Amino acid sequence: MTKPTVFVPHTIPDKALHRLHATCEVIYRDLRSEPTQTELADGLRGAKGMVCYGKISVRESLLEAAPQLEVVSNIAVGFDNFDLAAMQAHWVSGTNTPGVLTETTADLAFALLMAAARRIPEADAYVKSGQWQKWVPDLMVGSDVYGKTIGIVGMGRIGEAVARRALGFGMTIVYHNRRRQPNAELALGAVYRASLEELLGESDFVVLLTPLTKHTFHLIGEDELCRMKRNAWIINVARGAVLDESALMKALDGGWIAGAGLDVYEEEPLPANHPLLSRPNVVMLPHIGSATVATRENMALTAVDNIIAYFSGRRPPNLVNPDVWERRFGQSAERMKE
Repeated sequence: MTKPTVFVPHTIPDKALHRLHATCEVIYRDLRSEPTQTELADGLRGAKGMVCYGKISVRESLLEAAPQLEVVSNIAVGFDNFDLAAMQAHWVSGTNTPGVLTETTADLAFALLMAAARRIPEADAYVKSGQWQKWVPDLMVGSDVYGKTIGIVGMGRIGEAVARRALGFGMTIVYHNRRRQPNAELALGAVYRASLEELLGESDFVVLLTPLTKHTFHLIGEDELCRMKRNAWIINVARGAVLDESALMKALDGGWIAGAGLDVYEEEPLPANHPLLSRPNVVMLPHIGSATVATRENMALTAVDNIIAYFSGRRPPNLVNPDVWERRFGQSAERMKE
């Protein structure tokens, strides 16, 4: 039986690559740089599958250039790089990697919250630059975390994991979500806020963890930032476009909030002249929410397992558009589940 051809447009961990080689013919671009459109088109010529990070945009132009493509496996929990309507029109299935990065991303979110509140990067630079010459009472004073109120916008797996960490700091947990999460309320004592405005007004720390959709694009803009406490912090580890960066700049300039901690941005990588780069009350990370050795390897393995399942005739465990699977194979999702 002929092995299906799978294109991998950038470096993935060896363990995942070896697992993929066992069942598929692999076209592998062993580079960390993003492929050009020409390189993508060349790699996808004749390929039935692709394993890629979320930076690869799977939209109409790519799908037109890859008529044999049947499945794209994202090495990410988010899939806003997928044009689901175009994928459905071309009968292309998509998968993601939920679950495996939950705890690691929650660690990063809470670390970013702590670093922003206690001015850790600023203090580190102060010491290393030789400016620390004497002790003064107001040197690098920051914000307390223990006992404060954390507002979680998006109470999914990662939101619940952040809430568990907040419990250890004696924090009051409020959350806003499309649907109530009774389990989180029971297990974590989280309090549901149907109104985002109410959550913003009472939270000392607002943590954004919602997926990026047409409904959450610029979910936090000028009006929302105006509703926050003047001593509150906003932490974004979701997607950059959930937070309107122009509105954030106005909020920082106007003193509407204390500051921000950001791991994601509307444009990535950030341009060298981005105005946020000069703000001492903004802690900025290069989109490293899932960046541990073990987690990145597990994400790649999950993505590979998704695509192996597909070509083995089994329903991939992490389909994001199951209707395409059902249309292609003519069986209901229930009958195809393993």
